[in-house]
Amino acid sequence: MYGLLCESLHDFIKESYGDDVWKLVRERADVRLHSFVTHQVYSESVIPRIAKAASGVTGTPYNELMNSWGVYFLGFVGKYGYDRILKVLGRHVRDFVNGLDNLHEYLRFSYPKVQPPTFFCQEESATGVTLHYRSKRKGYLHYAMGQLRQMGKQFYDTDIHVEVLSEQMIGDYSHVTMRLNFDNSAYRYIMKEDEEEQEILPITSDFFFEVFPFNIVFRQDMVVHNVGSGLATVFPDLDGKKINDAFLLARPLVEFTWNMIISHPNNLFEIISKEPVKRERNLQNRKSECLIANAMESWGDGSRCLKLKGQMRYMPEWESIIFLGTPVMESLSAMFKTGLYINDLSMHDSSRDLVLAGTQQSEELKRALIQEQKKSSKLEESMKMLDYEMKKTDDLLYRMIPKPVAKRLRKGEPAVNTCEVFPDVTILFSDVVGFTRICSHITPMQVVSMLNTMYTLFDTLSEKHRVFKVETIGDAYMVVAGAPEKTKYHAHNICDMALDMVRSIDHLKDPSNGNNIQIRVGIHSGMVVAGVVGHKMPRYGLHGDTVHTASAMESNGKEMHIQLSSATYEHLKGSHFIFERRGIITIKGNVEIETYWLKGKRDKDGNAQAACPQFETQTISKAISKATISDPEATGDEEGPVFPLVAGEDEDDVKSVHSHRIKMEVSGHSLEESVEECGVEEMTVHKDGLQDSHLELDSPGSEDRDSTVESHDSSCDSRSSKSAMCSLS
Repeated sequence: MYGLLCESLHDFIKESYGDDVWKLVRERADVRLHSFVTHQVYSESVIPRIAKAASGVTGTPYNELMNSWGVYFLGFVGKYGYDRILKVLGRHVRDFVNGLDNLHEYLRFSYPKVQPPTFFCQEESATGVTLHYRSKRKGYLHYAMGQLRQMGKQFYDTDIHVEVLSEQMIGDYSHVTMRLNFDNSAYRYIMKEDEEEQEILPITSDFFFEVFPFNIVFRQDMVVHNVGSGLATVFPDLDGKKINDAFLLARPLVEFTWNMIISHPNNLFEIISKEPVKRERNLQNRKSECLIANAMESWGDGSRCLKLKGQMRYMPEWESIIFLGTPVMESLSAMFKTGLYINDLSMHDSSRDLVLAGTQQSEELKRALIQEQKKSSKLEESMKMLDYEMKKTDDLLYRMIPKPVAKRLRKGEPAVNTCEVFPDVTILFSDVVGFTRICSHITPMQVVSMLNTMYTLFDTLSEKHRVFKVETIGDAYMVVAGAPEKTKYHAHNICDMALDMVRSIDHLKDPSNGNNIQIRVGIHSGMVVAGVVGHKMPRYGLHGDTVHTASAMESNGKEMHIQLSSATYEHLKGSHFIFERRGIITIKGNVEIETYWLKGKRDKDGNAQAACPQFETQTISKAISKATISDPEATGDEEGPVFPLVAGEDEDDVKSVHSHRIKMEVSGHSLEESVEECGVEEMTVHKDGLQDSHLELDSPGSEDRDSTVESHDSSCDSRSSKSAMCSLS
């Protein structure tokens, strides 16, 4: 398959559907090339893969896409001047169709390895013609139909209606019979001329055979009765043999039989000798002959089998078919190998000129192909570098703006159109305790280094928990879950993120005094409007009271504590998270809001993992010893850690915790180790057939059951320098 067809399909997809679609098609079809060289041969599977991928990506049916490509191809070849060949192929539509099988022969020098289909016509009338299409390639029928329709419109201003009559597989090629319906008034004129009697001049057979030195005459039994003088020099014993025993029929794609030959009077026939030609050597000139042969061998690896092409004509006076052929020589080297010379060819036609011109053109094409391949290689490298740079640009863009929003902006959509209402999201704010004091004791570069280390750690955690980083302002860090990608577990993702932030920050030191850096974390859930506004330095921002309330949860919190609102708490009822009710606080605007401390999370075995590294052993011991079952509404204003029950627990399960022992694991690892330590083990649970990595609800109504645990000492030692993980076993 030559690159001309591949390039035309490539251009058709890009012009019809755009560059983005072509990239998707290329990826789905597993085609790594960005462009194709017109005279280079590619795998036969390239075009079917591209066409099927394009059909899947665009949603266009395969046959319809191939038909449109066939229509496009006739305009595409005009860039290379091939439309001029099509324009002079025939005076009328019938002439074009009857000569269609010979079209590729005119391109043989430019595309010597072309494997064209076969076309032949039957049942011609004033309303159309029956066209037979045979090809070893499958799936190109509608491509050819599109070309035929466009040919009638473009060159003859005639509408051609193509009707497929039959389609079948014969051997390894497909045979399609189609009826071309069009105004074939030229057929009447030709028939009228044939009926007029014309004077026929006599000619002897000897003179006729001398004019055509490569003719073959055979009768219905396929036995050869006469061979031209030129052919007899290389095949002296051909006379008396069957022609189909000595030669193979390469074109057209039909059986090599008498009836098939009779039914294809307008087709060009190409036959190849089964046996290689034995070149006769002159013993007196053997030495010089060997030198010439060696020189010729260096020109190319042409085959010694003789290839002839020409026309088969039935001669009623002889009751025979005569093949009027001429040798097909790709180069002078091929001529030398077959034992032929220039003077063996006819003088009255262009055989001699074609051999010499073909050799010259072949060398020119080789040089042009080498140059084109070099250009293509450079273009391929440039496209790879462009793809690499575009990927880096995309990665940078998607870090600032969510991918779905960035794609909408790329398509030219106004920024304000990207704004969307999200009815339920969860927002987290954090800041460094005493940040102003720290900055006053260290250099600006130390401040930047400290924040970079901390934010790099938080960014890693945000990717792990699938939350979106909105922005950082000074020491303030803001993330959101539920926007721009909606999820019903936004509160769970944010709380997991908050727990890991508090655990991991314990390894970072305050550059001003060497103590541990401490942070405050606030969480709130509610409705926001999110999107990109403005034109310069666009950012994906969140707007609404939910943002202000989340910020207030952080600013009114305590060091190394995670404070969340009742709105977020409602999303987490029945989960494995451990809470302590703080009570009602007043935020900006004299708004009272009930808040909770997020203390930790229990794993699938019921063991508690503390949020704060300094979560005291005594606190857990007291909490466990006083654990009781109570209705959530009966807790009133009583303060103390709230341990939501795992489904299936009862009062005995809670009381049995008295017998559990407390384990304290102290660690002082590096920053990288702390990130790994912060991984929260995921738990697969089922509720009405739905899997949830955060909930373990095997029985209905478990969300309404809580276990209240009182605690008088739930504060964290802010000066502790070690990381402690408290677990119940």
